[in-house]
Amino acid sequence: MEYMENNVNALIEEHIRTVERARQTLSQEVATAVRWIVNAFESGNKILIAGNGGSAADAQHIAAEFVGRFRMERRSLPAIALTTDTSILTALGNDYGFHSVFARQLEGLLREGDIFLAISTSGNSRNIVEAVEICRKNACKVIGFLGNGGGELGGIVDLSIVVPSSQTPRIQEVHITLGHIVCELVESALCRSRTESPSLRKEAEPDRLAARPAAASVPE
Repeated sequence: MEYMENNVNALIEEHIRTVERARQTLSQEVATAVRWIVNAFESGNKILIAGNGGSAADAQHIAAEFVGRFRMERRSLPAIALTTDTSILTALGNDYGFHSVFARQLEGLLREGDIFLAISTSGNSRNIVEAVEICRKNACKVIGFLGNGGGELGGIVDLSIVVPSSQTPRIQEVHITLGHIVCELVESALCRSRTESPSLRKEAEPDRLAARPAAASVPE
């Protein structure tokens, strides 16, 4: 039992060290990501998000926070996870190859001024690389949530946020922490006052944009 407890403590300490390194090195990049996303929403644009495996789950999680709410009552924000439609994913994988499952969706969904959040713990996911190439052709900014030094994606995204670790579990843990930070700060910026863009107000309930805590959340 003591051996197991020591392992638990060691893994928690490794997580804490990774978070601390991220705090020391990534605050400026994360703040920039927040500004870009706020500007996109205020301009009537959307954010599209994709990743593989655990990063696919992160994409869906972050999209849900924007479309639903994070901590404040406000109008839904336009965010799409490209990882959720099994008919699209299987059709594209079958007809074009798995490397195209995100790029093909972006070809149809991207509009100038949109933002793509590319999530890859290795920085080398081929289907994410191809998705970024579509964004570069369509004047859309790309934010990379990356790890392992950034990989190939680190050199082609517009804003590279690289978790300082080569361990996939630690990278994923920090990615969702950063995702929560981005969601909270974007929401706070948009809800700071009642003079926000009219496109973000609920017409029937204008006071709901006031920055106040949401009612008790339903447990996930």
